[in-house]
Amino acid sequence: MPIIHHHISALRAALNPYRGQQDSQQRIALVPTMGNLHDGHLELVKLAKQHADIVVVSIFVNPTQFGVGEDFDSYPRTLDADVAKLATVNADYVFAPSIDEMYPALPPPTSVRAGEITTQLCGQSRPNHFDGVGIVVSKLFNIVQPEVAVFGQKDYQQLAIIQQIVRDLSYPIEIIGAPIVRAADGLALSSRNQYLTEAERNVAPVLHKELLRLAEQLMQGQHLEQGLAPLLTETRARITEAGFKIDYLEVKTAQLDSLETDAASATFNGNQQDLVILVAAWLGRARLLDNQLVTVKLPC
Repeated sequence: MPIIHHHISALRAALNPYRGQQDSQQRIALVPTMGNLHDGHLELVKLAKQHADIVVVSIFVNPTQFGVGEDFDSYPRTLDADVAKLATVNADYVFAPSIDEMYPALPPPTSVRAGEITTQLCGQSRPNHFDGVGIVVSKLFNIVQPEVAVFGQKDYQQLAIIQQIVRDLSYPIEIIGAPIVRAADGLALSSRNQYLTEAERNVAPVLHKELLRLAEQLMQGQHLEQGLAPLLTETRARITEAGFKIDYLEVKTAQLDSLETDAASATFNGNQQDLVILVAAWLGRARLLDNQLVTVKLPC
């Protein structure tokens, strides 16, 4: 059973012995979560165990990344069940602080902002969300001081922002992106999937199916024949017809650059380019995120 700590000082004291001398130092990994854990989270822990000796899982519903009218108050707090699940994958420590422990002043007067990358995609409808992510992740990095941190690729934009923060603030931390874990029907696992009614849950896999359809069209080069806009319009129409309310559906470079302005920073592999299709859409009370990586041919 993982050892639970609720206070920063106690967790630091517990982790200090693992740092030791260079020849006896053990690698520490951090897996940040908001709790209400599912199999996707457990895969993050398993991946962390492959890269480190000690795995710390943080469980903290972070108020600074929720906007007005969002589900901060109703977000499930399931610490006992989460700890039991983490025991099955041999997590070593759980850090479950209170809001007062994490934020002596709320809202915190100090901020960690990642700039332009935060203003697109999710940042358009959740304008302060990634500022909250930036401060809480930076605090967790400072508290745990891990050598490795693992984040899911389902939150593709968040992963890119964290990679930028680590680069720009010179954190000596390896960031590992874990592949999306899906249900048998393709739905990306998410703590918010429990908001879906039975009927909505039956519809939800349409989101991923449409991303796969669009990815196949891009791999076939249809965007070169008719342009990307008509393909996106058709995909939006099918997703909307299924009952979703789309927040965004976009195709970006793997680095989240615009396809129109990315020439200097795009990832090229010979005559190919790595792209990512990203979507956020509401289905009832649930806001679902998904993405699909795709490699396409470049025009001659």
